Amino acid sequence: MKAKAAVFEGANVPFSVREFEITDVPKGYGKSELIASGVCGTDVHIFKGRLAMGAPSIIGHEFVGKLTGCDPEEAARFGLKEGDNVIADIAVPCGKCLLCRTGDDANCVNMGVTNEGDITVPPYLYGGYAEVNYTPLTNLLKIPEGVDPVATAVFACPGPTVIHGVRLAEQAGYTIGGETVAVVQGLGPVGCFAVMYLKALGVKKLFAIGARSKPERTGLLKKLGADEVLSLEKDGENAIKAKILAENGGLGADVCIECSGAPSAVPLGMDILRNRGVYIIPGQYSDSGSVKIDPQTITFKALRFIGSSQYSIKDVRIYLEFLKNRPELQPAVKSLATCYKVSDVNRAFDDAIAGKNVKTLLVK
Repeated sequence: MKAKAAVFEGANVPFSVREFEITDVPKGYGKSELIASGVCGTDVHIFKGRLAMGAPSIIGHEFVGKLTGCDPEEAARFGLKEGDNVIADIAVPCGKCLLCRTGDDANCVNMGVTNEGDITVPPYLYGGYAEVNYTPLTNLLKIPEGVDPVATAVFACPGPTVIHGVRLAEQAGYTIGGETVAVVQGLGPVGCFAVMYLKALGVKKLFAIGARSKPERTGLLKKLGADEVLSLEKDGENAIKAKILAENGGLGADVCIECSGAPSAVPLGMDILRNRGVYIIPGQYSDSGSVKIDPQTITFKALRFIGSSQYSIKDVRIYLEFLKNRPELQPAVKSLATCYKVSDVNRAFDDAIAGKNVKTLLVK
């Protein structure tokens, strides 16, 4: 038996599609058959050469599948059994560094990943862009009954990413609630989940800001919970600033989450926040260039910045519970997906890079 995988051959080089032998399951691992695996913005950065990655390799870290091979006793220790729908968590913190020892393993300085295995050595298929995946049982989580696995794949990384950023803000003393005026910058997968999550937290007023005017995306964001969807292209930066700064009696927004990945978004985010406003920044996940800021704005407004680059397995669990407790959202979430066969990976990346899809998924 063989399985297809999309192999990363280097920056800006088309993926190759290869077939690999399906091997026995190594001790401590689970073998899963692909249901859906997301094309993340991080993967696009890797493809464009903005994040270093060795080649040839199988990338992808948003794998959702059905567990079809494991040692039953080993799996049971992690609440798993064959036939379960599972989500793979890529992160392998060391457990020994200062960050791990102080409860912040999402920012482990010696972080490993589950998809870095050598594709010339069995079982080959460690990454998400494959019809079969091998992941340590420690990094597999069962998707709860009643939760659509394809819907789960849509925000497999964006969901925990936003959740972790919000948790870091809470640890720093700021809690989002019913009196909060919130802004989300960026209308991609991370931004869409941020809108949905902030709405669930009960914010009073929620703005979503995108670069371009897309009527279909406006309707989607309002369905997910945005009160107003603004466009830099249509509304202009000055008008957007004026509208948001009118909130809180002329002070501006309480919290802003930067989800676009565009460096130019950061000065705008600083400008629209009120004094002591909170800026959560998970979106700048590559070197996309620099941007001029006015550092005195940070001083005079006493702004609070929360950088958030990773997430932990705890955030994945919170994400699964979020979907489980809101079944009414699952059809809308699933509708965001555009699916491609693994063998169509290059077309999938072309469309993702062109912004044709809200969320791009590879399926078997």
